[in-house]
Amino acid sequence: MGLQAAPPSTETAPRRPLVSADATQKVLAFAALVLLFIIFSIASPNFLQFNNMVGILLATAVNGILALGVTYVIVTGGIDLSIGTVMTVSAVMTAQFITVWQMPLPIGILGGVATGAFAGFLNGTIIAKMKIPPFIATLGMMYVAKGLSLIISGLRPIYFNETPEFRDVAMGSVIGSFIPEFEIPNAVLIMFLAAIVAALILARTVLGRYTFALGSNEEATRLSGVNTDRWKIAVYTVSGFFAGLAGVVIASRLNSAQPALGQGYELDAIAAVVIGGTSLSGGEGTILGTIIGAFVLSVLTNGLRILSVPQEWQQVVTGAIVILAVYLDIVRRRRS
Repeated sequence: MGLQAAPPSTETAPRRPLVSADATQKVLAFAALVLLFIIFSIASPNFLQFNNMVGILLATAVNGILALGVTYVIVTGGIDLSIGTVMTVSAVMTAQFITVWQMPLPIGILGGVATGAFAGFLNGTIIAKMKIPPFIATLGMMYVAKGLSLIISGLRPIYFNETPEFRDVAMGSVIGSFIPEFEIPNAVLIMFLAAIVAALILARTVLGRYTFALGSNEEATRLSGVNTDRWKIAVYTVSGFFAGLAGVVIASRLNSAQPALGQGYELDAIAAVVIGGTSLSGGEGTILGTIIGAFVLSVLTNGLRILSVPQEWQQVVTGAIVILAVYLDIVRRRRS
Protein backbone atom coordinates (compact mmCIF):
# COMPACT_ATOMS: atom_id res chain seq x y z
CA MET A 1 0.00 0.00 0.00
CA GLY A 2 1.54 3.31 -1.16
CA LEU A 3 2.06 6.20 1.13
CA GLN A 4 -0.25 9.16 0.55
CA ALA A 5 0.85 12.75 1.14
CA ALA A 6 -0.99 14.37 3.97
CA PRO A 7 -3.13 17.34 2.97
CA PRO A 8 -1.74 20.72 4.04
CA SER A 9 -2.94 21.86 7.41
CA THR A 10 -5.52 24.61 7.19
CA GLU A 11 -4.32 25.91 10.54
CA THR A 12 -0.75 26.64 9.39
CA ALA A 13 -1.46 27.70 5.78
CA PRO A 14 -0.97 31.44 5.33
CA ARG A 15 -4.13 33.42 4.88
CA ARG A 16 -4.54 35.89 2.06
CA PRO A 17 -5.52 39.30 3.42
CA LEU A 18 -9.03 40.43 2.54
CA VAL A 19 -7.76 43.88 1.56
CA SER A 20 -4.27 44.45 0.17
CA ALA A 21 -1.90 46.94 1.75
CA ASP A 22 -1.86 48.90 -1.52
CA ALA A 23 -5.64 49.21 -1.49
CA THR A 24 -5.66 50.24 2.16
CA GLN A 25 -3.18 53.05 1.58
CA LYS A 26 -5.08 54.28 -1.49
CA VAL A 27 -8.31 54.36 0.50
CA LEU A 28 -6.58 56.30 3.28
CA ALA A 29 -5.12 58.79 0.80
CA PHE A 30 -8.50 59.25 -0.92
CA ALA A 31 -10.21 59.66 2.45
CA ALA A 32 -7.66 62.34 3.34
CA LEU A 33 -8.38 64.10 0.04
CA VAL A 34 -12.13 64.07 0.67
CA LEU A 35 -11.60 65.28 4.24
CA LEU A 36 -9.47 68.20 3.02
CA PHE A 37 -12.19 69.15 0.53
CA ILE A 38 -14.81 69.15 3.28
CA ILE A 39 -12.69 71.15 5.73
CA PHE A 40 -11.65 73.84 3.22
CA SER A 41 -15.15 74.06 1.74
CA ILE A 42 -16.55 74.82 5.19
CA ALA A 43 -13.71 77.19 6.07
CA SER A 44 -13.92 79.28 2.88
CA PRO A 45 -16.78 79.81 0.37
CA ASN A 46 -14.18 80.54 -2.33
CA PHE A 47 -12.66 77.08 -2.22
CA LEU A 48 -15.25 75.25 -4.34
CA GLN A 49 -15.49 77.92 -7.01
CA PHE A 50 -14.84 76.63 -10.53
CA ASN A 51 -11.83 78.87 -11.12
CA ASN A 52 -10.22 77.63 -7.91
CA MET A 53 -10.85 74.01 -8.89
CA VAL A 54 -9.18 74.66 -12.25
CA GLY A 55 -6.29 76.26 -10.37
CA ILE A 56 -5.89 73.11 -8.26
CA LEU A 57 -5.91 70.92 -11.36
CA LEU A 58 -3.33 73.12 -13.06
CA ALA A 59 -1.13 73.20 -9.96
CA THR A 60 -1.25 69.40 -9.83
CA ALA A 61 -0.32 68.87 -13.48
CA VAL A 62 3.46 69.35 -13.39
CA ASN A 63 3.96 67.69 -10.00
CA GLY A 64 1.67 64.85 -11.03
CA ILE A 65 3.63 64.16 -14.22
CA LEU A 66 6.93 64.19 -12.32
CA ALA A 67 5.47 61.86 -9.69
CA LEU A 68 4.46 59.32 -12.35
CA GLY A 69 8.08 58.71 -13.29
CA VAL A 70 9.43 58.66 -9.75
CA THR A 71 6.76 56.07 -8.84
CA TYR A 72 8.58 53.52 -11.01
CA VAL A 73 11.89 54.33 -9.35
CA ILE A 74 10.56 54.10 -5.79
CA VAL A 75 8.77 50.82 -6.58
CA THR A 76 12.21 49.38 -7.40
CA GLY A 77 13.45 50.59 -4.01
CA GLY A 78 15.46 53.43 -5.55
CA ILE A 79 15.19 57.21 -5.49
CA ASP A 80 15.54 59.97 -8.09
CA LEU A 81 16.54 63.38 -6.74
CA SER A 82 17.32 64.77 -10.19
CA ILE A 83 13.82 64.98 -11.69
CA GLY A 84 13.31 68.65 -10.77
CA THR A 85 16.45 69.95 -12.49
CA VAL A 86 16.11 67.41 -15.33
CA MET A 87 12.69 68.97 -15.89
CA THR A 88 14.41 72.37 -16.05
CA VAL A 89 17.11 71.34 -18.53
CA SER A 90 14.39 69.68 -20.65
CA ALA A 91 12.47 72.97 -20.68
CA VAL A 92 15.64 74.86 -21.65
CA MET A 93 16.38 72.39 -24.46
CA THR A 94 12.80 72.70 -25.70
CA ALA A 95 13.34 76.46 -25.92
CA GLN A 96 16.71 75.90 -27.59
CA PHE A 97 15.16 73.70 -30.28
CA ILE A 98 12.17 75.96 -30.96
CA THR A 99 13.45 79.50 -30.32
CA VAL A 100 17.18 79.41 -30.98
CA TRP A 101 17.45 76.70 -33.64
CA GLN A 102 14.07 77.56 -35.20
CA MET A 103 12.94 73.95 -35.45
CA PRO A 104 9.27 72.96 -35.88
CA LEU A 105 7.17 72.79 -32.72
CA PRO A 106 6.76 68.97 -32.69
CA ILE A 107 10.53 68.51 -33.07
CA GLY A 108 11.15 70.91 -30.20
CA ILE A 109 8.71 69.07 -27.94
CA LEU A 110 10.23 65.70 -28.82
CA GLY A 111 13.69 67.15 -28.20
CA GLY A 112 12.69 68.31 -24.74
CA VAL A 113 11.18 64.95 -23.80
CA ALA A 114 14.19 63.11 -25.25
CA THR A 115 16.52 65.27 -23.14
CA GLY A 116 14.76 64.08 -19.99
CA ALA A 117 14.78 60.46 -21.12
CA PHE A 118 18.51 60.66 -21.89
CA ALA A 119 19.24 62.08 -18.42
CA GLY A 120 17.26 59.21 -16.93
CA PHE A 121 19.21 56.75 -19.08
CA LEU A 122 22.46 58.18 -17.72
CA ASN A 123 21.13 57.88 -14.16
CA GLY A 124 20.22 54.26 -14.71
CA THR A 125 23.53 53.42 -16.35
CA ILE A 126 25.55 55.00 -13.53
CA ILE A 127 23.48 53.16 -10.92
CA ALA A 128 23.36 49.78 -12.68
CA LYS A 129 26.84 49.60 -14.20
CA MET A 130 28.97 51.65 -11.82
CA LYS A 131 27.05 50.39 -8.74
CA ILE A 132 26.75 53.89 -7.31
CA PRO A 133 23.81 54.20 -4.86
CA PRO A 134 20.76 55.89 -6.43
CA PHE A 135 20.79 58.67 -3.84
CA ILE A 136 24.33 59.71 -4.76
CA ALA A 137 24.00 59.17 -8.53
CA THR A 138 20.81 61.19 -8.87
CA LEU A 139 22.09 63.86 -6.48
CA GLY A 140 25.06 64.31 -8.81
CA MET A 141 22.76 64.43 -11.84
CA MET A 142 20.66 67.05 -10.06
CA TYR A 143 23.64 69.39 -9.94
CA VAL A 144 24.79 68.51 -13.47
CA ALA A 145 21.34 69.27 -14.91
CA LYS A 146 21.11 72.49 -12.90
CA GLY A 147 24.48 73.67 -14.19
CA LEU A 148 23.71 72.74 -17.80
CA SER A 149 20.42 74.67 -17.63
CA LEU A 150 22.30 77.81 -16.63
CA ILE A 151 25.09 77.28 -19.19
CA ILE A 152 22.81 76.56 -22.17
CA SER A 153 20.47 79.45 -21.40
CA GLY A 154 23.28 81.90 -20.67
CA LEU A 155 21.83 82.50 -17.19
CA ARG A 156 18.73 84.13 -18.71
CA PRO A 157 15.16 82.95 -19.28
CA ILE A 158 14.33 82.00 -22.87
CA TYR A 159 10.92 83.25 -24.01
CA PHE A 160 8.67 81.79 -26.69
CA ASN A 161 7.50 85.18 -28.01
CA GLU A 162 8.01 84.18 -31.65
CA THR A 163 6.01 80.96 -31.25
CA PRO A 164 2.83 81.91 -29.35
CA GLU A 165 1.21 78.62 -30.35
CA PHE A 166 3.58 76.81 -27.98
CA ARG A 167 1.69 78.22 -25.01
CA ASP A 168 -1.43 76.38 -26.20
CA VAL A 169 0.30 73.05 -25.54
CA ALA A 170 -0.37 73.48 -21.81
CA MET A 171 -2.68 76.47 -21.51
CA GLY A 172 -4.98 75.91 -24.46
CA SER A 173 -8.15 73.89 -23.89
CA VAL A 174 -9.20 71.03 -26.14
CA ILE A 175 -12.07 70.32 -23.75
CA GLY A 176 -13.11 73.99 -23.79
CA SER A 177 -13.37 73.95 -27.59
CA PHE A 178 -16.13 71.35 -27.29
CA ILE A 179 -17.64 72.46 -23.96
CA PRO A 180 -17.02 76.21 -23.51
CA GLU A 181 -18.21 76.11 -19.90
CA PHE A 182 -15.34 73.79 -18.96
CA GLU A 183 -12.14 75.44 -20.15
CA ILE A 184 -9.76 73.06 -18.43
CA PRO A 185 -6.13 73.62 -19.52
CA ASN A 186 -4.48 71.00 -21.71
CA ALA A 187 -1.81 70.50 -19.05
CA VAL A 188 -4.40 68.71 -16.92
CA LEU A 189 -5.43 66.52 -19.85
CA ILE A 190 -1.77 65.69 -20.53
CA MET A 191 -1.32 64.65 -16.89
CA PHE A 192 -4.31 62.30 -16.96
CA LEU A 193 -3.34 60.79 -20.33
CA ALA A 194 0.21 60.28 -19.06
CA ALA A 195 -1.19 58.66 -15.91
CA ILE A 196 -3.24 56.21 -17.96
CA VAL A 197 -0.20 55.25 -20.04
CA ALA A 198 1.98 54.93 -16.93
CA ALA A 199 -0.63 52.77 -15.19
CA LEU A 200 -0.97 50.45 -18.19
CA ILE A 201 2.81 50.04 -18.48
CA LEU A 202 3.18 49.34 -14.76
CA ALA A 203 0.30 46.88 -14.60
CA ARG A 204 0.30 45.19 -18.02
CA THR A 205 3.83 45.01 -19.40
CA VAL A 206 7.07 43.15 -18.79
CA LEU A 207 8.68 46.40 -17.65
CA GLY A 208 6.03 46.78 -14.99
CA ARG A 209 6.46 43.21 -13.74
CA TYR A 210 10.22 43.56 -13.48
CA THR A 211 9.84 46.95 -11.79
CA PHE A 212 7.96 45.24 -8.96
CA ALA A 213 10.36 42.29 -9.00
CA LEU A 214 13.38 44.58 -8.55
CA GLY A 215 11.73 46.23 -5.58
CA SER A 216 10.59 42.98 -3.98
CA ASN A 217 13.89 41.09 -4.22
CA GLU A 218 16.48 42.24 -6.73
CA GLU A 219 18.96 39.46 -5.97
CA ALA A 220 16.36 36.72 -6.42
CA THR A 221 15.29 38.35 -9.69
CA ARG A 222 18.92 38.38 -10.90
CA LEU A 223 19.46 34.74 -9.90
CA SER A 224 16.37 33.74 -11.86
CA GLY A 225 18.14 34.82 -15.05
CA VAL A 226 16.78 38.36 -15.45
CA ASN A 227 19.16 41.07 -16.65
CA THR A 228 18.42 43.39 -13.72
CA ASP A 229 20.86 46.06 -14.93
CA ARG A 230 18.99 46.47 -18.20
CA TRP A 231 15.60 46.80 -16.52
CA LYS A 232 16.93 49.18 -13.90
CA ILE A 233 18.25 51.43 -16.70
CA ALA A 234 14.83 51.22 -18.36
CA VAL A 235 13.08 52.28 -15.13
CA TYR A 236 15.26 55.37 -14.70
CA THR A 237 14.81 56.20 -18.39
CA VAL A 238 11.04 56.16 -17.83
CA SER A 239 11.50 58.51 -14.88
CA GLY A 240 13.55 60.85 -17.07
CA PHE A 241 10.95 60.65 -19.84
CA PHE A 242 8.22 61.94 -17.53
CA ALA A 243 10.58 64.64 -16.20
CA GLY A 244 11.14 65.72 -19.81
CA LEU A 245 7.40 65.79 -20.44
CA ALA A 246 6.94 67.90 -17.30
CA GLY A 247 9.65 70.24 -18.63
CA VAL A 248 7.71 70.79 -21.85
CA VAL A 249 4.49 71.40 -19.90
CA ILE A 250 5.99 73.90 -17.46
CA ALA A 251 7.78 75.75 -20.29
CA SER A 252 4.49 76.03 -22.14
CA ARG A 253 2.62 77.09 -19.02
CA LEU A 254 5.14 79.87 -18.24
CA ASN A 255 5.71 80.63 -21.96
CA SER A 256 9.41 80.57 -21.13
CA ALA A 257 12.23 78.31 -19.99
CA GLN A 258 13.39 79.46 -16.56
CA PRO A 259 16.90 78.04 -15.96
CA ALA A 260 16.84 78.72 -12.21
CA LEU A 261 13.55 76.84 -11.72
CA GLY A 262 13.22 73.20 -10.78
CA GLN A 263 15.15 72.39 -7.63
CA GLY A 264 12.65 71.43 -4.95
CA TYR A 265 10.12 69.91 -7.35
CA GLU A 266 11.62 66.48 -6.71
CA LEU A 267 10.62 66.69 -3.04
CA ASP A 268 6.99 67.44 -3.88
CA ALA A 269 6.92 64.58 -6.40
CA ILE A 270 8.41 62.10 -3.93
CA ALA A 271 5.96 63.31 -1.27
CA ALA A 272 3.03 62.70 -3.64
CA VAL A 273 4.26 59.17 -4.36
CA VAL A 274 4.69 58.35 -0.66
CA ILE A 275 1.32 59.82 0.33
CA GLY A 276 -0.27 57.77 -2.46
CA GLY A 277 0.92 54.53 -0.88
CA THR A 278 4.09 53.61 -2.76
CA SER A 279 6.45 52.05 -0.23
CA LEU A 280 9.92 53.54 0.11
CA SER A 281 11.11 49.98 0.76
CA GLY A 282 10.09 49.03 -2.79
CA GLY A 283 7.82 46.35 -4.21
CA GLU A 284 4.53 48.23 -3.77
CA GLY A 285 2.86 51.13 -5.48
CA THR A 286 0.21 52.25 -7.94
CA ILE A 287 -0.18 55.14 -10.36
CA LEU A 288 -3.69 55.84 -9.07
CA GLY A 289 -2.32 56.26 -5.56
CA THR A 290 0.34 58.65 -6.87
CA ILE A 291 -2.24 60.86 -8.60
CA ILE A 292 -4.32 60.92 -5.41
CA GLY A 293 -1.20 61.89 -3.45
CA ALA A 294 -0.45 64.72 -5.89
CA PHE A 295 -3.98 66.05 -5.45
CA VAL A 296 -3.70 65.83 -1.67
CA LEU A 297 -0.64 68.10 -1.79
CA SER A 298 -2.24 70.57 -4.22
CA VAL A 299 -5.53 70.78 -2.32
CA LEU A 300 -3.67 71.21 0.96
CA THR A 301 -1.47 74.00 -0.42
CA ASN A 302 -4.40 75.73 -2.13
CA GLY A 303 -6.66 75.53 0.91
CA LEU A 304 -4.02 76.83 3.30
CA ARG A 305 -3.26 79.69 0.91
CA ILE A 306 -6.95 80.64 0.71
CA LEU A 307 -7.05 80.68 4.51
CA SER A 308 -4.02 83.02 4.45
CA VAL A 309 -1.79 80.58 6.30
CA PRO A 310 1.86 81.75 5.98
CA GLN A 311 3.95 79.78 3.48
CA GLU A 312 6.39 78.60 6.15
CA TRP A 313 3.53 76.97 8.05
CA GLN A 314 2.28 75.40 4.82
CA GLN A 315 5.65 73.65 4.54
CA VAL A 316 5.44 72.52 8.17
CA VAL A 317 2.03 70.95 7.57
CA THR A 318 3.16 69.29 4.34
CA GLY A 319 6.24 67.83 6.05
CA ALA A 320 4.13 66.46 8.90
CA ILE A 321 1.79 64.75 6.42
CA VAL A 322 4.72 63.12 4.62
CA ILE A 323 6.10 61.82 7.94
CA LEU A 324 2.65 60.46 8.81
CA ALA A 325 2.36 58.74 5.42
CA VAL A 326 5.74 57.04 5.85
CA TYR A 327 4.81 55.96 9.38
CA LEU A 328 1.55 54.43 8.16
CA ASP A 329 3.52 52.56 5.49
CA ILE A 330 5.85 51.15 8.18
CA VAL A 331 2.89 50.11 10.35
CA ARG A 332 1.04 48.29 7.59
CA ARG A 333 4.21 46.51 6.41
CA ARG A 334 4.76 45.23 9.95
CA ARG A 335 1.19 43.95 10.10
CA SER A 336 1.42 42.28 6.70
